[in-house]
Amino acid sequence: RSKLQTLWEERELVLSEARECAERGEELEAMVQDVCKPNEFERYMMFIGDLEKVVSLLLCLSSRLARVQNAMRRIDGNTDAEEKQSLNERHKLLSRQREDAKDLKENLDRRERVVSGILAKYLTDQQLQDYRRFVQVKTSLLIEQKDLEEQIKFFEEQLENLEKSIP
Repeated sequence: RSKLQTLWEERELVLSEARECAERGEELEAMVQDVCKPNEFERYMMFIGDLEKVVSLLLCLSSRLARVQNAMRRIDGNTDAEEKQSLNERHKLLSRQREDAKDLKENLDRRERVVSGILAKYLTDQQLQDYRRFVQVKTSLLIEQKDLEEQIKFFEEQLENLEKSIP
């Protein structure tokens, strides 16, 4: 319970940081809209929207793959063939999906370089640095949020199992 309380508090801090980051993102968006051509602004907006989707997809697939791999490590002589086959099929599917998501991330990285080049034409060095920091912080916060959610889920399940096992 103590560990869960600590994780919940950490999650609140990360959510607060995420709100601050979103505010910075809105300010940045307004500035980019003011200085860029409409098609360049559209490119920027598409990149920012896809950033969250692709990072979240990669994290989700990696997490699901890790759970399947953990389940595969627990396979023993008592595990029925149908369950083994199901785990193997899920592992193959998730591995393929994660590889596809990695390709999406590589494409997103290329798009980020294009957007960065566009912004470099209009923004000061400090503004460009703020943009890059925003992208980095947004990505880091997404990762941190997902990690905390996974840990909270794990400890909640452990606590529930522990409480069930105590008479």
